Amino acid sequence: MTSVGLGALAALVPRVRAEERELPLGLLRPPGARPEDEFRKRCIRCGACLRVCPRGALHPALLEAGLGGAWTPRLVPRIGYCEYHCRLCGQVCPTGAIGYLEEGQKEKAVIGIAHFDANRCLPYRKAQDCMVCEEHCPTNPKAIVFREEARPDALGAPRRVKVPRVVEDRCVGCGICENRCPLPGRGAIRVTREVPQNLLQYY
Repeated sequence: MTSVGLGALAALVPRVRAEERELPLGLLRPPGARPEDEFRKRCIRCGACLRVCPRGALHPALLEAGLGGAWTPRLVPRIGYCEYHCRLCGQVCPTGAIGYLEEGQKEKAVIGIAHFDANRCLPYRKAQDCMVCEEHCPTNPKAIVFREEARPDALGAPRRVKVPRVVEDRCVGCGICENRCPLPGRGAIRVTREVPQNLLQYY
């Protein structure tokens, strides 16, 4: 019985490792984090980065990062965002899993990229003006810009409205746009490691 059990467990190990290599798009690491394999080896799950994050953006991963990534820090933009000039997580990390970024480097460190969900974003869906995401975007020049166009309102009548888009090479994925999106529940703008093909990135 023991041999059978160990054999079954051994058969599962390659599957677990393969699953860990396919990280979900929503798994965002802190700025300055080492490449994933090295990050997991260095991270001792001490929680220092979680405690020092001023916006409460870092939270322990459960199974999002696979078994080998459990309890490692991940950024959750809907709960908190990465302060644009903050470098505290890299300062307190005792193992270098999160590298220290010098002043000027942090502002260029790309965590992910924002993208719009046209099924939820008010200018896209209801032709209602909303500029919250652009107002809070910290990059200079802004990573979120607008283009005025006619879109049908709730009654189907055309209305001139400013629709937003993300300028990808300016976005660092800090998550403040997702955090401050005024819609309840899931934000109409989300930050992931790349833009999912099933969601709209407007150009």
